[in-house]
Amino acid sequence: MTTSQRSAARASTALWVAPLCWVAVLLDGFDLVVLGAVIPSLREYSDWNLSTGAITFISTFGLVGMTIGALVIGTLTDVIGRRRALLYAVAAFSILTLLCAVAPNPFLFGLFRFLAGVGLGGALPTALALVNEFSKKQGGGSASTLLMTGYHVGAVATAALAIVLIEPFGWRSMFVVGALPAVVLIPLMLRHLPESPSYLLSHGKRAEAEAIAKQYGLELEAAPAADAPVAASANPVRALFSRPFLRNSIAIWVTSFMGLLLVYGLNTWLPTIMREAGYDLGASLTFLLILNAGAVVGLLIAGGVANKIGPRTAAIIWFAGAAVFLALLSVKVSFGIYALVFLAGCFVFSAQVLVYAFTSANHPPQIRATALGWSAGVGRVGAICGPILGGVLLGAGYAVPWGFYAFALVGLLGAIAISSTRTVH
Repeated sequence: MTTSQRSAARASTALWVAPLCWVAVLLDGFDLVVLGAVIPSLREYSDWNLSTGAITFISTFGLVGMTIGALVIGTLTDVIGRRRALLYAVAAFSILTLLCAVAPNPFLFGLFRFLAGVGLGGALPTALALVNEFSKKQGGGSASTLLMTGYHVGAVATAALAIVLIEPFGWRSMFVVGALPAVVLIPLMLRHLPESPSYLLSHGKRAEAEAIAKQYGLELEAAPAADAPVAASANPVRALFSRPFLRNSIAIWVTSFMGLLLVYGLNTWLPTIMREAGYDLGASLTFLLILNAGAVVGLLIAGGVANKIGPRTAAIIWFAGAAVFLALLSVKVSFGIYALVFLAGCFVFSAQVLVYAFTSANHPPQIRATALGWSAGVGRVGAICGPILGGVLLGAGYAVPWGFYAFALVGLLGAIAISSTRTVH
């Protein structure tokens, strides 16, 4: 094989990492929106006779599963490897999502949602760690934000599919569609997804790490000194509570709590709240689609901004912008509401991704996936609170307009929390 042929082969294999992780994150985007998309049908057309409280419980139960998955699988990723953890996460989520489609009663439906959440919970932090470690520009925001476009492309596609599928085929069809990508994704991951050289190097497998780094044209991250806090601790969770990282850990967890509260609160209840405001089912689902379309555009912009000014500063700006546009949604206008929803999506969802970019850039490879997993896992507690907050406001009759003010306050608190971090790594 000639030098040019070897270079072409390296380029070909290098093309697989980001797309495979992107599709895995797309499944998380599907899960983000699917329950919000089917709630109106479950309430109006299902023979389950679900109350608002029952739907809130099912939503919360699924998010508890994702919290457990992010904390456990995110931590195990630093132990068993990125590749294996991502494969397990995708396979478990897809099988259990398919079971949701055939659930005979609300109890089993909620149970399958919980178990699917456990499976999927580790996919996001693992994919973020992999993509950042295969990025030639580490420390910026573009790798994280580009990956997370998959999250919101999945959300947009799910909202669009809901408009097309639910009325003629019923809500169960959505969960069948959500399980289908695994049929192609898992075989491709088995064949083409490599292990992270940063992970291999941190586990003493230098020769293997150097071979993969050479294949992908990467520079290996410097190994920590023998007396470094992370090197001295075999427990990646304990390292997050050590002196160099504790301040950032707490600030990141608080910020992620606020960010995911916004993401899940809006995606779960926005269609229903818009129906309460007088829009029909089709229009309310369109708001969900536009919200997540704004997220994709916001991510593309946020990545470039973060590369120039740093993910921390960008995150502060984005959380503040989210607060402003969420407050503006309370203003009733005869035209322009779609533009306001679009702009809210641009800021709300990108803000949380910038937190992940900052987390990845400020933790060494030995604890990077654990830091991302705990950021996502503690943040999932906020994701649990988001649907509860929306459900309480909706049940009390205050969702319009006070719900938007409550969510705006959450965005402001996120900006304050992330501003208290400092650069460590």
